Amino acid sequence: MAASYHDRILRVLDYIHENPAGDLSLDRLADVAAMSRFHWHRVFHGMTGETCAQAVRRVRLHRAACMLVQTDASVAYVAQICGYDSVQAFSRGFRKGFGMSPSAFRVRGDLRSPLNSPEKGERPMFLVETTTTPALTLAALPHKGPYLEVGQAFETLQQICTAQDLWPHVRGMTGVYYDDPNAVAAADLRSHAGVVIADPGVIPDTLERVDLPEGRVAVMHYKGPYAGLKAAYDYLYGVWLPQSGEETRDAPPTEVYLNAPHDTAPDDLLTDVCVPIR
Repeated sequence: MAASYHDRILRVLDYIHENPAGDLSLDRLADVAAMSRFHWHRVFHGMTGETCAQAVRRVRLHRAACMLVQTDASVAYVAQICGYDSVQAFSRGFRKGFGMSPSAFRVRGDLRSPLNSPEKGERPMFLVETTTTPALTLAALPHKGPYLEVGQAFETLQQICTAQDLWPHVRGMTGVYYDDPNAVAAADLRSHAGVVIADPGVIPDTLERVDLPEGRVAVMHYKGPYAGLKAAYDYLYGVWLPQSGEETRDAPPTEVYLNAPHDTAPDDLLTDVCVPIR
């Protein structure tokens, strides 16, 4: 099954190479990979070490460099063929990648790989197990912005639970994370800060109901500060998932918080990262 993930990576890279001026949005590349958009980019980044945007930029710049050196096409035409909206945008991107303007590169007449390269290095190991979770209902607050700032929403949520006397109905604290921070700007990241609620009828109007369906999940047990969760996600999507033989479901990952930072040292925080699988 791991080979199928590699096949998807190769299929997407082939598509990027063959359609540099086409629709190379994250949603389109997820369609090419035949994977849920909730999970595709994490798999791509985890397995290749670069984001989809970096891969698109790398392929486009390589194509542009070849055209500049090997053809007499105008800079404007090269920009158009390689998927840039304007000569100005192309020139900025090319200078960032190659350290000089397209015209200067053409005059010099050689080829050089773009400066950005995939991340390298050893990845940490995390304990992952599969299980089946029951259907859950959350009473939740929506959050938009950097995930590391979702703590403010959880603080507000806790105050609402206290004010509305919801704690007797609460069975745990969970976050739902809809976007990949490697692919979406920090200001646009969407999430829910929630508590698992035993009786949905008690959810107040100030909170939203979020239903999580029953199903199998891959659970990664993480211990440490929340800031280190990125490496854990990279391992889960880039190493464990391709080797596991599992397929993801079309649902976002969640985090279950087993203790809280207000009374726990950062190194002792316990988080279960749950990825829905078929």
